[in-house]
Amino acid sequence: MSLVQNQPPVGKEPRKIVRQQAFFAENGAIWGKIRPMPKQSAKQRIILVDDHEVVRLGLKSLLERHPQFDVIGEASSAREAIEKTELLKPDVVVMDIRLPGTSGIEACEQIVEKYPNVKVIMLTSYAEDEMLFSAIRAGASGYILKQIGSDDLVKALEAVSRGEALLDPAVTQRVFQQVRRAVKEEEASAFAHLSQQEKHVLLLVSEGKTNREIAKQLFLGEGTVRNYVSSILSKLGVNNRAEAAAYAVEHNLREYIAS
Repeated sequence: MSLVQNQPPVGKEPRKIVRQQAFFAENGAIWGKIRPMPKQSAKQRIILVDDHEVVRLGLKSLLERHPQFDVIGEASSAREAIEKTELLKPDVVVMDIRLPGTSGIEACEQIVEKYPNVKVIMLTSYAEDEMLFSAIRAGASGYILKQIGSDDLVKALEAVSRGEALLDPAVTQRVFQQVRRAVKEEEASAFAHLSQQEKHVLLLVSEGKTNREIAKQLFLGEGTVRNYVSSILSKLGVNNRAEAAAYAVEHNLREYIAS
């Protein structure tokens, strides 16, 4: 049988092609509505840094149980951690604070400065205030104790991957205490250059009292009060009583008046 005989007649299309065209014509709208399968989210690429191999092995074994994590490298020193970060470009570096030679905090500072997209979680065996705040200043995204449970460690890594900062519950209260202490010290320094009597006068000014009322309450002459007010305005660098009153309220002067 010749090939010519098997070809469809000129001007006519094979029935199969005709049926396919009819199907697409009738169902074309369906194809436009079909959505591709969502892409599987990328794994979180992690480097583990600890000078104890057993610790690294334990962490790696734990994280490898979870499909969202991929331990791409390990390091036993700060220098090696920095080199591995430059080479492997991880998402997160889980790093012990106490490392031989250069500390984990110094390594954290260098990594965050050079690779701002890399998150660093500091691991420590002890909740030391000095280390905690040094880690925060170095740019660490998390600070957790090695005693943390496996589920909590996973949650910590997931939180950091979302861009959240994380502190171990055991040290969170210390942070708040330190912040409150810093605020108190800042407020107190706002009145450090005023005498105790000037503070009393300023407090009464902030309560809206006149010079005469202040003089009566503090058993002073009205002219003396006027001098005090003038000195207060000069020391605070404000222009009038209203600004001085606002300054006193803003910095919680009442808390620093001796009873």
